[in-house]
Formats: sequence, C-alpha cells, structure tokens
Amino acid sequence: MKEILAIIPSRYASTRLPGKPLALVGGVPMVVRTLRQAAKVFTDVCVATDDERIKEVVEKWGGVAVMTSSTHPSGTDRCLEALQKYSEQTGRTFKVVVNVQGDEPFISTNQLEKLAACFDDESVCLATIVKRASTFAEVDDVNRPKVVVDDNWNALYFSRNRIPYDRSGCIDSSSFFLHVGLYGYRCETLEKICKMKESFLEKTEKLEQLRWLENGLKIRVVESNDQSYGVDTPADLERLNRMIERGEIKVD
Repeated sequence: MKEILAIIPSRYASTRLPGKPLALVGGVPMVVRTLRQAAKVFTDVCVATDDERIKEVVEKWGGVAVMTSSTHPSGTDRCLEALQKYSEQTGRTFKVVVNVQGDEPFISTNQLEKLAACFDDESVCLATIVKRASTFAEVDDVNRPKVVVDDNWNALYFSRNRIPYDRSGCIDSSSFFLHVGLYGYRCETLEKICKMKESFLEKTEKLEQLRWLENGLKIRVVESNDQSYGVDTPADLERLNRMIERGEIKVD
C-alpha cells in the first residue's frame, strides 16, 4: 500500500525476555519474521531501533532499519523519529504510519489490511484493532487491556479492568473487546500526540492511548478475531517454536 509507512519499533532490552527481537522463531529472528509479514501488505516497511545489533541483523536478512534515539519513552515517539529519518533517506512522503508490534512474528496480514483501510475515511486520524475475548480469564488479565466503543466504532475508553461492568452478570466473555496493540496514525496526528504531555488517565492505567482520548482525539476501532502469537516470555517463545516443529504454524 502506497503512502503508508509500516514501522516496527524494536528495542533490545526486555525485562522478561532480553534480546527478544533477535530470538529465533523457526530459525529466523523474531523481528525479521514480523517485518516479512508487514511487507506482504505494505510497500514501505522499516524497523526502528536504538541497537546496532538489531540493525545489523535486519539488514543481513534484507530488511531496512533506522537508528533512533535510546531515550524515547514509547514506541510511538520512536515511530515519529523513524518516519522523519526514513522520509529523509528515501525522499518520499507518507500520509499514514502503521505501528507494528515487533513481538508478533506471525501478525495477521488481514489485521494490517483492515487497519490500513480505516484511513480510506478522511475523518479518521487514529485507528486500532480489537478482538472478542474467548474466556473470562482473558477479560480479567490486567495485561490484556479492554476497550468499549460507541455506535460509530470509535473508542470510548480503554482499561486494564473489566469494562463494561456487568452488573446483571448475564453477558458472556465474547461481549468484551480486547485491545490488539496495533496502531495507525495520520502523520500529522502522530506529530501532535508526541507533543502531548502525559495525562492523568494514562498515568493511572499505564495506557498511552488514554492520553489521546483525554486530549479529544477519536480512535477508530476495527474488529478482527484472527489468531495472534505474541511473545512476551521465554515460555511463550518455547511454546511457539514447539508449535512450528509440530506443523501447527506454517512458516515461509
């Protein structure tokens, strides 16, 4: 897709899995697998990193990496610097940036396409993906943010707690939306949100998207229930590699 730049923010440091971007998934570095998935949808894809080891590996495997500052407080800020540098290096301009999580080595191309399609509506400045919960264990997991939306599929609120509160106790788990950490921004909106100060709700819930809502921006939400295979811990990585070995996940 032209006029869209897909950026994969990638840091070497990880509390639960140090060096995660370079961990091998089916014999290929995780960040490279993520890049390959994004490249199936987008013409322009780059890894934004602050670590030379990641840059070297990405380039060795034929990808593009952009060095960014090590002081960025979030992947969103890293995306803005990468956008600016990639545009300078290529002489190209973009309308939209898609922020792809680097620990999703088999991220669904359908999800990427759905997110990009949100920007066919000129009124959309921010967009993200949600999926329906399948169990109450997912709903009550504080590491799986929940989302409530309005009738126009704009986000009303994100929370680590169960929302909405089911006072009647009658709704099932599939009535809850889980947030998938995949974002799209118009470039001018990306610049704007990176200038915003940390907000009260953001600090309270530790969710940066609440800063955008507090500042009056709308976040378009699109549903996709495709299977994902996020990697946060050594156990996640081991489980994923076992699935590959058993043929449960087909690899390129």
